[in-house]
Amino acid sequence: MPREQFQNLTEPMYYILISLLEEKCGVDIMVAVDEISKGRVKIGPGTLYALLGRFEKEEMIIETEVVGRKRSYIITEKGLETLNDEYDRLIRLVKDGEFFLGGNRNDI
Repeated sequence: MPREQFQNLTEPMYYILISLLEEKCGVDIMVAVDEISKGRVKIGPGTLYALLGRFEKEEMIIETEVVGRKRSYIITEKGLETLNDEYDRLIRLVKDGEFFLGGNRNDI
């Protein structure tokens, strides 16, 4: 059975969708991802626009405005559901890790 395309999100996908909880254009998305991830995740224009195209095709985001070459987007209900599913999956992973590795890890 083939794996569903957005069953697990990559870090760039996850942070892009989080950034699109508010309407943003491409440059603002890149800045937001950098800020949200505290500089840990960087997204270049090629990766960003490829992912935006995939998200738009899957109706996870919609284009809200076009001004010249500047395009703005926002997350849809389907995108929000995908984002919440990924959040829940990540929480389960952390809880599983806590059980086996212990919850007293202050070195992260």
